[in-house]
Amino acid sequence: MIRPGARAALSQWREALIGLAVLALGVYWGFFTGGGLLHWIGYGVIAVGLLLVIAGIQRGRFRIGAGGPGVVQIVEGRITYFGPLTGGAADLEALSALVLDPSAKPPHWLLRQPGQPPLAIPLTAEGADALFDAFATLPGLHTERMLSEMRRDGTRPVTIWEAPSCKSTHLRLH
Repeated sequence: MIRPGARAALSQWREALIGLAVLALGVYWGFFTGGGLLHWIGYGVIAVGLLLVIAGIQRGRFRIGAGGPGVVQIVEGRITYFGPLTGGAADLEALSALVLDPSAKPPHWLLRQPGQPPLAIPLTAEGADALFDAFATLPGLHTERMLSEMRRDGTRPVTIWEAPSCKSTHLRLH
């Protein structure tokens, strides 16, 4: 009944669309009811709707596509990738760096941990959209920078986030 392309677009922006529906309900309650308690509740629903729209737009921008190789699973802070040729696991707390490699086909996330080879996860792997919430827990991660780097056509890996303990420190003598 719905074309596959339209279904994919609706799925990509589903959180933003839900936020718009909540926002519309809040506007209706806040401005088009006769007043009273529902009028004031409408203002709160408008605020919630705006937050949902903003978060939904970020999540929609994070979803690059689907149908890529492998499956991503996240359970209690552990990211596991089951790929056709490779795979592995990485704990969020143990990550030293998050790198985006746009030169790989398809582009990959490289999750670096001390003493282990990086875990490469395609951006289009099944379940990779759940990485947005996982990456959002990394201290000091700049979400907008991550989203803009994902859209950029680069030829070299880009470090998106680095653990505070791994950042180089320069000692000053004066």
